[in-house]
Amino acid sequence: MSATPDPIISRHVAVIGAGASGLVTARELRREGHTVVVFERGDQVGGAWVYTPKADSDPELTRTTVHSSLYHFLRTNLPRESMGFKDYPFLAKDDPDRDPRRYPGHREVMMYLQDFTREFGIGELIRFETEVVHVRLVAEEGGFKWKWKIKSKQRLRLRLRGKDENETVVEEEEIFDAVVVCIGHYTHPRVACIPDKNTILVINFIV
Repeated sequence: MSATPDPIISRHVAVIGAGASGLVTARELRREGHTVVVFERGDQVGGAWVYTPKADSDPELTRTTVHSSLYHFLRTNLPRESMGFKDYPFLAKDDPDRDPRRYPGHREVMMYLQDFTREFGIGELIRFETEVVHVRLVAEEGGFKWKWKIKSKQRLRLRLRGKDENETVVEEEEIFDAVVVCIGHYTHPRVACIPDKNTILVINFIV
């Protein structure tokens, strides 16, 4: 006679990032009976697949960082069959607004992630334009139990009686049982340190 598995204890879980990994993580956690909050500093899902025509200036200059590594004509270097989730394949859509190619452009990947979000109702779990600024462990119950404290900043846009939008930032601290970090590593460029930038570096390749 097989042993009865222990019942799953519902936890309050934070997921940081609403890109591909954050979206599927949120879905699986909710499927297992946990309550989930997804923090996304952007205004839409997609993570690294959110395209913007803006570009970073010289990384040594003060500028607004663009959180994207996409360029306008980028296409995937993997076939769509390899990119979809197991139970939600990345199939070509019979829609003139979609890209049916086996190696589609970045916009098609973005739309696939939007479809996935709608299909499984993940949007209701996401706090958009909310940046996590600090995560730390805190002791509870006399130091015998540990939880996670998250500090976040949310940008809110308010429009009053037809006037221009007013933006305000709301800071909040919350306690979670667990945290899943689903952010990329494409924000800050890694620039080589060259002592003398006027030096010409020549590399010979020997075949």
